[in-house]
Amino acid sequence: MLAAQAGNRLEIQAVNLAARALGLKPGVAVADARAWVPQVIVVALDPAADAADLKRLADWTTRFSPLVTIDGADGLMLDIAGCAHLWGSEARMLADLDRHMRAFGLTHRSAIADTIGAAWAAARFGAGSNQIVPHGQQKIALLDLPPPALRLPEELCAQLQRLGLKRVADLCALPRAALARRFGAVVMDRLDQALGRQDETLSPLLPPPQCYVRMDFAEPITQRADIDRALDLLLKRLTEALGPHESGPRKLDLSCYRLDGETQRLSIGTARASLDAAHLFRLFEEKLDLLRPDDGFEAMRLSGREMEKLRAQQRDFEAGGAVSHDLAPLIDRLSNRLGEDAVHRFETRESHIPERAVRRLPPLAESPRLHWPKASQRPVRLLPHPEPIEAVAPIPDDPPVQFRWRHVLHRVRAAEGPERIAPEWWLPGEEDAEIRDYYRVEDAEGRRFWLYRAGLYQATPAPRWFLHGMFG
Repeated sequence: MLAAQAGNRLEIQAVNLAARALGLKPGVAVADARAWVPQVIVVALDPAADAADLKRLADWTTRFSPLVTIDGADGLMLDIAGCAHLWGSEARMLADLDRHMRAFGLTHRSAIADTIGAAWAAARFGAGSNQIVPHGQQKIALLDLPPPALRLPEELCAQLQRLGLKRVADLCALPRAALARRFGAVVMDRLDQALGRQDETLSPLLPPPQCYVRMDFAEPITQRADIDRALDLLLKRLTEALGPHESGPRKLDLSCYRLDGETQRLSIGTARASLDAAHLFRLFEEKLDLLRPDDGFEAMRLSGREMEKLRAQQRDFEAGGAVSHDLAPLIDRLSNRLGEDAVHRFETRESHIPERAVRRLPPLAESPRLHWPKASQRPVRLLPHPEPIEAVAPIPDDPPVQFRWRHVLHRVRAAEGPERIAPEWWLPGEEDAEIRDYYRVEDAEGRRFWLYRAGLYQATPAPRWFLHGMFG
């Protein structure tokens, strides 16, 4: 059994079936439990470890449905609408779940129903450990259950118990207006949700895929050749299914479900939507060595996200119909090898402020062409943020003769400027921004820098100097 400190005593928080059969239950002091059953084994409750294990279990249950969420400290909710046919029926899906839970050594209760409320009530308060509430019979399944089965607050359940309302059937027998007036709207809301009169949704842990295909194996696979073959078949199934819709995903996730309950995932992205199964396989191929099958994968699922319409491409007739100058495959390989944020392009923006003059975009993203006047010479490299320096200038508006940056003194040999850039006062938060005077300077060692003075002399506060970038 699990125990934790409750006030000034150590109290039982959870028990297994053997302890329950001996009469032990949560809320009993550990000292009393040991006096009653001397051989009882007590383990300290570790909520963080329990939450981590529940998160791993939730990750694994995505093999049944992509829509999974954690319910409290000890439960999971799955939206299996449209998934049960993959097992042949809801009964077979539930039997498969039960088989795996037993193999993992987990004691569980589960239920399937038309509504979240009915399934929750049947799983936690129903007569059996694995139940299927027949379609449209939520009310019949709920009538003999206690009010806590409606997910009502503990204080409200205690109040209902004192008034003799010990079953859901007792609540259903009362007039709705009187029930709401006496106990508030929460009772009617929970009852309506469980009976399907009021909509209720769950928030999945992972973004729901917009398309997916899955494959279960008669025997767990461990060899790389088998994994490659399974991935190839999944990609072909997905691309063939999406072909008539003329759309494809820009993100693909491969989920591999191991026999011991571990879930391993690989993800790839493409610069534009693609249904080229061979190209997508090559992107995954570079990452397949990261998989660790161990005892073997018993199922694999391929999910697509960020769907886009396929673009028509001009083909080169002289080259046998191949797309000419298509950079997308190269960009895809670089992005998946170096990281999605490592490959991008810059777009000019209508701003004279250097750090706002360009923005990063995906490599093949479309953008309007701007007729923005060409700015003066800009450095090859801009710092993420202008860094303050100590500069010495002979007279106002003259370039500095020396400056100190990062504790290193630089003596200026040549300089050009100033180039004055006024603040964008019409933008929110820029009303008090300072005028900048930029200088291109070269130090005695031949290194060239881009400096600026923020503010004007004879002004308050006094002007300050910054280094913004480097040339060459």
